[in-house]
Amino acid sequence: MRLQVKGKNLEVSDSIRRHAEEKLGKLDRQLHELTQVELELCVEKNPSIAQNQVAEATVWTKGPTLRAREASTDMKASIDQLTEKLLRQVEHYRAKRSRRQTRGNGTPPGGSMSIDEEIGPKIVKSKQFSVKPMHAEEAVLQLELIGHDFFVFRNEETDEVNVIYRRRGGGYGLIEPQT
Repeated sequence: MRLQVKGKNLEVSDSIRRHAEEKLGKLDRQLHELTQVELELCVEKNPSIAQNQVAEATVWTKGPTLRAREASTDMKASIDQLTEKLLRQVEHYRAKRSRRQTRGNGTPPGGSMSIDEEIGPKIVKSKQFSVKPMHAEEAVLQLELIGHDFFVFRNEETDEVNVIYRRRGGGYGLIEPQT
């Protein structure tokens, strides 16, 4: 495994680097096709954020690229939580791969498969609402009023359905679909 550790707003100490290598080494044992891991450690400077020690990782494999982000009050705890999250993602990926490797009659090589395993992700809630035409600035105000992370609206200028969302680093983003 090639591990690259970066620091943003902090100097990465040898102790933290060794801890990250030890914890993320668990992934190497789980995923044999693991090629590269990029770990970015960051300290949020905003005093209103209590959990300001952030660890973000990107793991490149032969299959999917895994990403995770965790924050806590201690950098080592953030790395531990991040590793656990990545291990759950690996477990999910491996289970998904094994479900695909079925024989021609629909049963896996080792036995029978229940119907629940074949279904996949479930939609747990559906919502319908009217989409009012408005400018993007008005949509930002609506987003702030409802307190959600995103807001769907019909752009008054283009008459297209757009999404305004709150960006993690501050500010807002606008999604405009192209047809």
